[in-house]
Amino acid sequence: QVQLVESGGGLVQAGGSLRLSCAASGSISSINLMGWYRQAPGKQRELVALSTSGGRTTYADSVKGRFTISRDNAKNTVYLQMNSLKPEDTAGYYCNTLPTLGKRWGQGTQVTVSS
Repeated sequence: QVQLVESGGGLVQAGGSLRLSCAASGSISSINLMGWYRQAPGKQRELVALSTSGGRTTYADSVKGRFTISRDNAKNTVYLQMNSLKPEDTAGYYCNTLPTLGKRWGQGTQVTVSS
């Protein structure tokens, strides 16, 4: 299983932007499905953005038009650009390959959006 490390979270005001990074221990070019997830305290983890190795992307309705997932294969890194952030975006953010059943989750990176 590829090792993934998330970074880039922080505290921002509503309307602000953050770019999260997911650094992989090996090549990501052969990984078809990469996803960004988030989990707020007491809530179920949810998929917010998905990318395929072929360049297809999909987003949860709650973030569509505001978040963009992308890959830099040369850096073995997946990004999540988050714009127009809202307080309801506050959560721990995690990246992983799909499917995720039986796979390891990292520490994630915390995003806190203040009003």
